[in-house]
Amino acid sequence: MQALAPLVALLLHFALFRLASAVGNVPPKLYGVNLEWLDMGGQSCSDCSTCIADEWSFAKAYPDTVDATFDKHWSTWFTEDHVQQLKADGINAVRIPLGYWIVEPLVNRSSEYYPRGGIKQLQRGLQQLQDAGMVAILDHHALPGVQTAGQQFTGHCTQDVEFYTPYNYHRALVWTAVMTALTHLDPAFNSVFAIEAVNEPIMNADQTPGYGQFQVNFVQTIRAVELILGIPVPGVSLDVSLGTSNTSAAFIQVATSTSLPSIFNQNVTAALLEAAPILLEMAAELAIPTILDFTSTQAPLFSSRTPLMTNFMDVNWQYNDPPNPAYAAIGPQGYDNHLYYNYGGVADPNPDAYMTSICNLQRVQNDAAVGDTPLWFGEWGLPTQFDATDEFLYMWADAQKMAYTKGAGWLFWNFHVEISELAGNLSRQWSYLDGVNYGFLTKDPAAYHNASVCDPYYYNTTSSS
Repeated sequence: MQALAPLVALLLHFALFRLASAVGNVPPKLYGVNLEWLDMGGQSCSDCSTCIADEWSFAKAYPDTVDATFDKHWSTWFTEDHVQQLKADGINAVRIPLGYWIVEPLVNRSSEYYPRGGIKQLQRGLQQLQDAGMVAILDHHALPGVQTAGQQFTGHCTQDVEFYTPYNYHRALVWTAVMTALTHLDPAFNSVFAIEAVNEPIMNADQTPGYGQFQVNFVQTIRAVELILGIPVPGVSLDVSLGTSNTSAAFIQVATSTSLPSIFNQNVTAALLEAAPILLEMAAELAIPTILDFTSTQAPLFSSRTPLMTNFMDVNWQYNDPPNPAYAAIGPQGYDNHLYYNYGGVADPNPDAYMTSICNLQRVQNDAAVGDTPLWFGEWGLPTQFDATDEFLYMWADAQKMAYTKGAGWLFWNFHVEISELAGNLSRQWSYLDGVNYGFLTKDPAAYHNASVCDPYYYNTTSSS
């Protein structure tokens, strides 16, 4: 999301999309949604760096109460009732945006300010979703050091962008190793089928040095963890005999071995070494015995599992000769693109221009031409730059769904939004559940009000972006 002023919450971002995939038990068509902040003590301002508009500033302003406040927020913002509403509306997949601080040992508490306790809430939410038959993507939405300037979604609205450095690339790889291990070892995470590396990096590739190598290291870290756990990975094997059934000890043993496949480069082994003690902390906090004894109880299950899908923003998200994540793939991989018309730069601010643009969208084809497929649209919504009538929103919803399902599908931002005087009528175009209640979004996410909605707007060209 480019910006969702004034409301942002980085707990559960549900997403509506379809995906043809052979990964695990993922259904051939996935439909999913998103998870916000004024009532809990946050603020709204035109420049999010000047008020309490993100997790960092909230934690810094309320150091003694931030953890309890966020725990209450997480517990009430997404509940079992919401799960059942989503299920009733045909939702079968979620995209969950996470801050790096959910792995708490990665936070430098002397200079970084974030709430604690999110990992237990994630475990709780994933179990509820799994019980309802929904699958999930874990999206690294807010990266250590901040990946994009001036955005609330990074958890720290600042112009000081430091993610694209060796130190923070390393912290992101440690996060990746931990989340991959939890996904395979904690039964509550069984519905997770993909991990996304970086939500919305800077679009100018000249400003993201080292990002291409990070993509390679991200994939290799996930595959390294899977090989250690005995999960088959296409084209690579682990020729190391493990003398332990403890995941943490196995990480250390493999990372310090002198005979490893090439995917275990020094960035990957450094991440495994730092992830090892963190996993022991997680085992205690989340009560996951399989971290302490994974081979004796889980080996048959692991040998029959498929690798996770690695997930990146597509190559066309960036410009100035960006690295193509397709070149980093080992095993299954998916690609993500986000499209919001209300921020400008896509089409002239009027209904005809919007409809002409969306009905002739070529992003799926353009990505496929460079190997970035399957592509899903991980964020979109109904907001516009003009006052949209109800009649237009019916068309706008249909046309966007139609465009995005030409690829792997779509994920709506947002699941629901704060209802308050300050939030105003935001939910009319930003809330999926309200969109269904208003009728703009069909009760069956695969259906349309008018399957011919784009017919008057098609033109013969492949130049639309």
